[in-house]
Amino acid sequence: MKNKIETRIDISHLVRSFYAKIRQDEMLGPIFNNAIQDWVPHLEKLTDFWEGNLFFFVKTKYHGDPKTAHQQLDEILCNSLTMNHFGHWINLWLETIDEHFEGETAERAKMIARKMASFLFLKIVENRQ
Repeated sequence: MKNKIETRIDISHLVRSFYAKIRQDEMLGPIFNNAIQDWVPHLEKLTDFWEGNLFFFVKTKYHGDPKTAHQQLDEILCNSLTMNHFGHWINLWLETIDEHFEGETAERAKMIARKMASFLFLKIVENRQ
């Protein structure tokens, strides 16, 4: 039986499981492993991000700028990020959720990730012009 996403511990488990896959992934692993030098604080920051997005009452905990971070990463990668990268990221995210969780919050995590991927890629393309 799968669990529901109900606590920060659940979100941390999701984030850590997902990024363990990302780090080993043939397409995304090299990008993430080169961009992130210290994974421990980064995973905590990502847990803060998802906690704020899934449990609306803690939004002030996350302090970051994903749009600018992804735009800067694209610049470092010579404008080579594509929608295929984001689509693959989404597929791994959905797969990880489906392996471990079910319920309304799990479905919301999927929806938010889809919207976020589309938004970030659009902002990356806009930044190239």
